[in-house]
Amino acid sequence: MKLYEFGPTRSLRVRWTLEEMGVPFESVIVNLMEGAHHAPEFLRVNPAARIPVLVDGPHVLNESAAIVLYLADKYPDRGMLPADVAERGQAYRWLFFTVTELEQPLWRITRNTRLYPDAERVPGDVPIASREFEEMAAVLEEHMRGREYVAGSRVSVVDFVLAWTLDWASEHELLGACPTLLAYLDRMYARPHAPPRIAEVFARLAS
Repeated sequence: MKLYEFGPTRSLRVRWTLEEMGVPFESVIVNLMEGAHHAPEFLRVNPAARIPVLVDGPHVLNESAAIVLYLADKYPDRGMLPADVAERGQAYRWLFFTVTELEQPLWRITRNTRLYPDAERVPGDVPIASREFEEMAAVLEEHMRGREYVAGSRVSVVDFVLAWTLDWASEHELLGACPTLLAYLDRMYARPHAPPRIAEVFARLAS
């Protein structure tokens, strides 16, 4: 099993899942800063030029949320998705909530503050996306009150995806009105197999 990954990207969600599950894998670094994701050898793995990518024998899978669900289904004995169908439905609900309602405004903020060239940025979209994120974060804040994990009574792959996304939001200082989410974030990153925080990875890249 190979994981094509790089630094602070969403590949950390998959690495976290693999390490929590105790699944051995080979790390293949795709240096985005050097344009390695556009190299012909990587485009043969993923023509979309995106990471992460998981290669499991003949199976090639991209999209971090799809990969973690695949891993949970491949290793059901690890208990990384709720067994109860109602609780599993809630896990799916919050996973898709994370990658749509939370992640998409974060992408808009990041693109218009860091990724796009200055001439292509739309500064006016940043406060709009920030507001949209905070509105959805308030929904999750209410859901997480009194809960240790997002769905069910034990940690699941959804928690790894969500915690990383909330760490991204924390980098943009968008969780100030969400003390429950901040406490959850700290608990998740205190786990023995948690990856470094996004800020730590950026600091390593800069050193």
